[in-house]
Amino acid sequence: MSLKYNIKNIIIIIFVLAVTYYSYGYFSSSHSAIGQNGGASPVDTAEVIEREARGWNEFSGKIVAVEQVDVRPRISGTIESIHFSDGAMVKKGDLLFIIDPRPYEASLQSANALWILADADLKRAQSLISSKAIPQREYEQRRNAAEVAKANLTKAKLDLEYTKIKSPISGRASRAEITVGNLVDAGSSAPILTSVVSSTPIYTDFEIDEANFLKYVRANVTSNESAKNIPVTLVLDGLSKQGHVESFDNRLNPASGTVRVRAIFDNEDGALVSGLFARIKMGSPENTKSILVTDRAIGTDQNKKFVLVVGAENKVERRYIKLGGIADGLRIVEDGLKAGEKIIVSGLQRVMMPNQIVTPEIVPMESHESAQESAPETTKE
Repeated sequence: MSLKYNIKNIIIIIFVLAVTYYSYGYFSSSHSAIGQNGGASPVDTAEVIEREARGWNEFSGKIVAVEQVDVRPRISGTIESIHFSDGAMVKKGDLLFIIDPRPYEASLQSANALWILADADLKRAQSLISSKAIPQREYEQRRNAAEVAKANLTKAKLDLEYTKIKSPISGRASRAEITVGNLVDAGSSAPILTSVVSSTPIYTDFEIDEANFLKYVRANVTSNESAKNIPVTLVLDGLSKQGHVESFDNRLNPASGTVRVRAIFDNEDGALVSGLFARIKMGSPENTKSILVTDRAIGTDQNKKFVLVVGAENKVERRYIKLGGIADGLRIVEDGLKAGEKIIVSGLQRVMMPNQIVTPEIVPMESHESAQESAPETTKE
């Protein structure tokens, strides 16, 4: 009884395996036939471009003021008046604060009187020393006293001048940190009364990697004078400004493997404020012959970039590439492609396997920007 039961189970298992095998073979051959015959997937292809172009690389940067000053009192006293509005634009030499000048006016009068007396004594001593009516030692004492009195007078004039606190640079003032009636001290403990930040021109600092830095080194454009020929574009929330590289730092940061670069931009409208972050597009040292493709054609396989090349008999080949910067809205390919090769720019999702046959339709190698402009608008129902 058990022997017949086991034989029956074995026959059923063999039958199931046979059906599975033939079904797999049937559907695989059908799928292959669809891919290689009249069911070839339609795709848009474009020829790889080669032309002279300036590449652009994108970095993150921070906007930095060219000049920034914390305004502090140079003498002690009581704030008598404030002569600017919070956040106002001020020019170099504009009056910001006045410290009560009366104590310093009195000190100036006293110093001036002492100077007059000392100067008169010195003149009398000069007339007496010629006739040797007084000893040389007394003459030198009167001369030194006159010099001390003159120095004290100069200091009293400066102290009185310092009661008027003026802007040391042109720019935008912050708010008044100390209000009228408050007593302030001079010296190392002097409080910040306000700050002034220059608005134009303005710097943007950013970091570039070692490989990109070496390109500029080889092109001999890392000196401060030649760096000004390198164009830079700043992009911030729809705002775009053109500038140039001001300088490269003198060392590489070993922790990050980057070199700090400073670019400079005009900021007459005051739209750029110190401390903001922005995208920086930095041009290559010079125009070079480059292989160009649209970003739409580039796929990603983990950390590798690839394109689908349509070769002989319209068979698709996956080609891994090395990308560079952006030029004329197209992506520079540094390795992996040749001019004139055809790559798929639309319909990548229809390619399911290597060597799949497709039906190519030649289209222009348009840039990402132009593709967006020509794309039809979608309407909501």
